[in-house]
Amino acid sequence: MYLTKEKKAEIFKKFGGSDSNTGSTEGQIALFTERINHLTGHLKNNQKDYNTERSLVRLVGKRRSLLDYLKKKDIEKYRSLIKELNIRK
Repeated sequence: MYLTKEKKAEIFKKFGGSDSNTGSTEGQIALFTERINHLTGHLKNNQKDYNTERSLVRLVGKRRSLLDYLKKKDIEKYRSLIKELNIRK
């Protein structure tokens, strides 16, 4: 699998505060971004994989709703997170 336990723990440690804090909004957004980047690379090689394309669209929607929530809750965290993850909005 492309996303190992260690990689997930590293993402949550960097963005969520600790490796066991998997429920933080920032950590979930970072994890979704990692998955989105992986699926985007997969779709560049497999253009006709429509199931993956659908999964990618759903994942982007989930990330967007979490980003909207974070924007309402704390605008400074939102700005720093999109800058660090290179998300455009």
